[in-house]
Amino acid sequence: MKKYLIVNFLLASLFVTAQEQLKGVVLESSSSKEIPLPGANVYWLDSSVGAITNDDGTFSLPYKFSFNKLVISYVGFKTDTITVTKNRYIRHVLQPSDELDTVTLTSRKKATARSYLKAENTLFVSSDELLKAACCNLSESFETNPSIDVNFADAVSGTKQIKMLGLRSPYILIATENIPAIRGASQAYGLSFIPGTWVESIQITKGAGSVVNGFESIAGQINTELVKPTTDATFFLNFYGASSERLELNTHFNTRLSDKWSTGLYIHGDTHQQIHDVNDDGFLDMPLFNQINVMNRWQYTNPEKGVVSFINVRYLYDEKQTGEVSFNPDTDKLTNSTFAQNGAQIWGSEIDTERVDITTKLGYVNPEIPYQSLGFQTAFSHHRQDSYFGLNVYDIVHNSFYSNLVYNSIISDSRHKVKTGVSFTYDRYTELVNTSTFKRTENSVGAFFEYWYDNLDKLTLTAGIRADQHNRLGFFITPRLHLRYTPWAKSALRASIGRGIKSANIFAENQNLFSSSRQINILNSGGKIYGLNPEIAWNYGLSYLQGFNLFGRAADITLDFYRTDFQNQVVVDWENPFEINFYNLDGESYANSFQLEFNYNVFKNFDLRTAYKYYDVKTDYNAGKLQKPLIPQQRFFANASYETDSAANASPWKFDASFNWLDSQRFPSTNLSAPQFQLDAFSPTVATLNLQVTKVFSPKFELYLGGENVTNVRQPNPIISSDNPFGANFDSNFVYGPIFGRLYYAGLRYRIN
Repeated sequence: MKKYLIVNFLLASLFVTAQEQLKGVVLESSSSKEIPLPGANVYWLDSSVGAITNDDGTFSLPYKFSFNKLVISYVGFKTDTITVTKNRYIRHVLQPSDELDTVTLTSRKKATARSYLKAENTLFVSSDELLKAACCNLSESFETNPSIDVNFADAVSGTKQIKMLGLRSPYILIATENIPAIRGASQAYGLSFIPGTWVESIQITKGAGSVVNGFESIAGQINTELVKPTTDATFFLNFYGASSERLELNTHFNTRLSDKWSTGLYIHGDTHQQIHDVNDDGFLDMPLFNQINVMNRWQYTNPEKGVVSFINVRYLYDEKQTGEVSFNPDTDKLTNSTFAQNGAQIWGSEIDTERVDITTKLGYVNPEIPYQSLGFQTAFSHHRQDSYFGLNVYDIVHNSFYSNLVYNSIISDSRHKVKTGVSFTYDRYTELVNTSTFKRTENSVGAFFEYWYDNLDKLTLTAGIRADQHNRLGFFITPRLHLRYTPWAKSALRASIGRGIKSANIFAENQNLFSSSRQINILNSGGKIYGLNPEIAWNYGLSYLQGFNLFGRAADITLDFYRTDFQNQVVVDWENPFEINFYNLDGESYANSFQLEFNYNVFKNFDLRTAYKYYDVKTDYNAGKLQKPLIPQQRFFANASYETDSAANASPWKFDASFNWLDSQRFPSTNLSAPQFQLDAFSPTVATLNLQVTKVFSPKFELYLGGENVTNVRQPNPIISSDNPFGANFDSNFVYGPIFGRLYYAGLRYRIN
């Protein structure tokens, strides 16, 4: 009944638009700080007038003197009823409920949760979940999440890559506050450019995403919400040190300049200068690097006029050096004529990146008609990377501009909501690949319309369509559909279908292949991007979520199946050990993904999450239909977390453990290599264990200690022909497991709210 009253508040508001609007924000207490709580229900007691909080936790609803009891509720939190005697700005913090019959998957405080009500299959990851691991940057933020696969891209760069539904990150639309962020030149290393402490929450959507965010999403969307000056701590310090002698420092400074303006300065520094060669192959197990990353964030909030605005300015400089242990870039850069004392030629690599980002967001909610809102986003980035890998040179400059105008309203009543708008993108690429220069400009203008329906009981539907005119891809239509049906209590049956299209940035997305002696070939078919055609795919998905009680404790189970069918794909073919070939798909390419996830609150404060995944990912190569290389067909994941009772203990302990088992992975063919360089068809299986313990001494101070890969699993000889890196067989891309072995770390967090 409450849901019916809440969702119908807009219909009732049609009769009270001339009245005042009560505004406010709903927050949750998380790890000794307060963060916005989107999707909370706010309504006047015994009335049909209410609202649902926005992404930033804010709400607005009609006010009159007879409304004096305001109810604020959210699943997993205690429902509060507060007395309102006058029209004033409401700031309210909800407290977690002791009842465990919720949609929470991992903890009472909803560290990770799936909604039973959204049409999209979206996983919400809060900052509490991110703190279960060291989480130095975004690429390391998914170690406790079974929906995302994380592995090293190669054996020399130390870069971690992610996959979803059996597909690599270029097929995932990765956004920062709903602005596409990790794309183009930043595909290979961009995830490591977002510090973990800057992340407030992450939303992971499987399958086709929303048309509002663009046309490039194929496997899904990952949206990262950053901490905000008004809700982040006034001062925050995080120091991290690892047994590898990697050091990291994060500081946040937030200041409220007035009742409307706030600003935050976020500084990240990261360094590693210690040489490690645990497997004695003569190559660094992890790169030497320095990174400085600074962001200045401005927030303007005027609830009386319904305006919220953000301005972000960020500068990043990142430098990496890798290769042989004895490599000296001052004397050995881009040459194989310099000899070390042992007479061996010296192979090395440097990757220097400089990036500037300027983003703005402006949101307006009509104070008189609160279901009408307007949002405008812009983003400019300048990305320059100068790099070489042995004798391979790769430099790229990518200038990008993005803008998006979104209008929200309803049709008839609040069961029928719409979003519509227009967007513009501009990308200018200049690439140097050895002696060849590639230049291109891409721009597109698009319009979109998205319809959202909720019958207030069992059915939710989101249907979207967008039309884009692209200077290289032409005119195309992108449809998306998400459907949620509730057949019985505590259940959600979902289906989705959608189309995605993207340009393949073949060099930026596959930089790991420069760390080999392979010859690069583009089999030109007359397309407009490197002579290749755009990548086009359809994604279909089914998902079922069921919550229940098991031995008196909350549990839930999720089953989902997704299939991605490519109409065209730029095939990355390295089945010949001496070549890397890029060409358009001629035949079939698909990715089938099945996942079974079980979550259980075993006893108070102890949560268990387990998942089994099965992949069937195949492509028609020139050599025939083959399973995609280096993708485990099966994976088992388990995460256990326990927290001592903070009610009884003012200084609680937190314990977390994550286990990953990966099935064998197919190696690209090495049959043409000399016998000593040939590998088996499949890798061994791999199992790793990560542990972390955190001691919370007070709301201001905590210490954490952890270990990654504590069982010391290492892939022997990850580099082929490491003793002759300038020879024809050198290749660092056959990586299926950890290289360095076990790693321990410790850190502290200190905050002043």
